[in-house]
Amino acid sequence: MSFDLFPCLLRFADELNTKDLETNIIVLVHGGGFGAWCWYKTMSLLEDSGFKVNAIDLTGSGINSSDTNKISSLSEYAEPLTSYLKGLGDAEKVILVGHDFGGACISHAMEMFPSKVAKAVFLCATMLTNGHNALDIFQQQMDTNGMLQKAQELVYSNGKDRPPTAINIDRASVRDLLFNQSPAKDVSLASVSMRPIPFAPVMEKLTLTEGNYGSVRRFFVETTEDNAIPLSLQQSMCVSNPPEKVLRLKGSDHAPFFSRPQALHKTLVEIATLPRAQAS
Repeated sequence: MSFDLFPCLLRFADELNTKDLETNIIVLVHGGGFGAWCWYKTMSLLEDSGFKVNAIDLTGSGINSSDTNKISSLSEYAEPLTSYLKGLGDAEKVILVGHDFGGACISHAMEMFPSKVAKAVFLCATMLTNGHNALDIFQQQMDTNGMLQKAQELVYSNGKDRPPTAINIDRASVRDLLFNQSPAKDVSLASVSMRPIPFAPVMEKLTLTEGNYGSVRRFFVETTEDNAIPLSLQQSMCVSNPPEKVLRLKGSDHAPFFSRPQALHKTLVEIATLPRAQAS
């Protein structure tokens, strides 16, 4: 291990004490099927660098006890996140980091509370445009990605004559689909911790306005070895809805918090300390 890393981390911690940093609060929002548990490495690294970190369990995820099959809207699914933002002080702001379907959730939150979000980071996430839903993105994946289609199992808790209520990821497929570069111990953690993905929020079309959602600084982090949302699809989202900056995690699968934790930490610190461009 290079000892050059330690002065670098100390420098980042020092920067957090300057008045130039808009906020040092980072809120981590997991993707579909995941929970706050998936961020354990990222939380530790960011806290060591001086950040205040919160990882949210969305409704029916992680240790949240709600029944996934009964979640009927994106607002219900994202309620733990929006409640957290609603509870912030008038002058408090945060950096939102959304992974996978968490991208739709932070977009919803940006539209509701734009003044409380300093920056939004889409981590190999669904970065949607107005009037679209996450199903549009997942459909593109299934059209080009046989692995994803094979791994998904629809749940019909209200009967086969009614719409699906949730999506299960086949446990035998998770390593190849989500964790193809991740350590075995993290794959084991995920295999016993992941929960179904609620179907209704995935189908809900987002209402995103330029005055609210569009006023928040957006960043996209690409993952180059991603089998769930391939790099080409990530790039397509960035073309359709250009962020302020695109960053890349080389060698990362769809779970960079497992496969490339140090590189993800460095990237998040870079975004957090990036000042707003001065008008010429």
